[in-house]
Amino acid sequence: MSLRIALAQLAPRLGALDDNLRRHHELLAAARDRAAGLVVFPELGLTGYLLQDLASEVAMRLDDPRLAALAGATRDLSAVVSFVEESADHRLFIAAALLEDGEIRHVHRKLFLPTYGLFDERRFFAAGDVLRAVPSRLGVGVGLAICEDFWHLGVPQLLALDGAQLLINPSSSPGRDLAATNEVGLGTATSWRILMRTYAQLTGSFVVFCNRVGVDESISFWGGSEVIGPSGEPLFSAPLFDEDLYIVDVELADVRRERIALPLLRDERLELQARELARIVAERAGLVPDATAEAGAEPGLDLEPAEPAREPIGFTARRR
Repeated sequence: MSLRIALAQLAPRLGALDDNLRRHHELLAAARDRAAGLVVFPELGLTGYLLQDLASEVAMRLDDPRLAALAGATRDLSAVVSFVEESADHRLFIAAALLEDGEIRHVHRKLFLPTYGLFDERRFFAAGDVLRAVPSRLGVGVGLAICEDFWHLGVPQLLALDGAQLLINPSSSPGRDLAATNEVGLGTATSWRILMRTYAQLTGSFVVFCNRVGVDESISFWGGSEVIGPSGEPLFSAPLFDEDLYIVDVELADVRRERIALPLLRDERLELQARELARIVAERAGLVPDATAEAGAEPGLDLEPAEPAREPIGFTARRR
């Protein structure tokens, strides 16, 4: 079965929710006119990325009429959109929603919020704590992750083990590490391409990466959206920095062929992982002796405590 994917590599306006909603509707209509079955938008495509204190002003609950109207534009279509979600207890999340046939089918809350380099997401957002693959009208399981989530190797593996054959990653990745020695002259792009090809081959899944372009304040985003086949072969790479709607056709049957020919996912030892992860968690929490710590180390610590300093012979400490 063939699937036509539309990658909406756009440049959202920072904090302009209504303008960005209007642009999403336009691109959904354009993708429908080009017979796309799936449209993928970037991380925080409805709001812009560098929101900081604007986050609460553009946040939407899942029952927001504007989100319902966007879902309503997906009759006979699937779309992944990303926005700031406000929960019932007023926490703010970076979220991505799978919209299908007029409904919100699934919502993923970003699990890993970077706080290194130029990133400060944990200051403004709560981290999600649920990771699920979901069935889709496309006929394959879908797994959503958001940007930084893919820099943690357990995420694509867990999604694939849970039934995903299509791994979708909306992203707002800024361009860093400019260097002509890299594959495409941009270190960030090279790193992303290595990750995605590896995950696709190890899980036997399609990987769909949609990265934004444009500028928020002084941060520039590089685009380079991609679709990777389950063999790890790149099927499409969008230009860097160019805003457009890119169309990619894939054969979903390729997942079956690759997973039978290279059954890496089948051969994962889940009971081994579960057992060893439980041990590592217990050791780090100091609940059991740490097998990798020095002999005599205190619970939860790696090193044996140092001997207390001894007073030199003939020296008497004065006491207050």
